[in-house]
Amino acid sequence: MEAAMIDALPRREREVFETLCRLEASTAAGVRAALSDPLSDSAVRTMLSRLEAKGLVERSAGADGFVYSPVQRAEAVAAGALRRVIDTFFAGSAASAATALLGLGQRLTAEEAAALERVIDQAVERKP
Repeated sequence: MEAAMIDALPRREREVFETLCRLEASTAAGVRAALSDPLSDSAVRTMLSRLEAKGLVERSAGADGFVYSPVQRAEAVAAGALRRVIDTFFAGSAASAATALLGLGQRLTAEEAAALERVIDQAVERKP
């Protein structure tokens, strides 16, 4: 499944999909409750059915009804969502986005700082 397919989703369908990715698996009611701007129950079920028809979501029977889960791994979806944020708010600059994230004031652990240093070193060594 390609990131372009997710990018092409209508805004609310993408929001339902990304919410489901964050939850990893959920009923339609669970997705609805997790949305920042809730939709009706029928609208969420309709969107989940559309996402299933597009091959982005799968469903299985659960104790409380159908349980939906994304077909694609959450990491891949997160990378696409982050790329959209970087393109939209940081003019495509990953460095500007990283600087903004680090400027939010959260302290890094030594392990996190070391991991960031490794990623930066690898990015600097890559040839354009």
